[in-house]
Amino acid sequence: MRFLVAMITAVVFALIATVYLSSPIASWLVDKFTFDNPDQVADLHSAVFMGVNLAAMLVGWVVGWLIGGGLSRERPTTPDS
Repeated sequence: MRFLVAMITAVVFALIATVYLSSPIASWLVDKFTFDNPDQVADLHSAVFMGVNLAAMLVGWVVGWLIGGGLSRERPTTPDS
């Protein structure tokens, strides 16, 4: 159960980052530099975009792992006599 929750939250965090965060952050960072070649712009933009998505997915995995750990704790059982 813990792995399932971690995978689902990782996907959700990555999706949210892809839609709302990655492109603005990548564009902001690309605007901070000057380039000689348009390919350099595209390479940096792609690398930052993928890096933000990866970071969000890792954060989502950790959050899901912690939530899943709370859900899947073993409950003490009393032995039948």
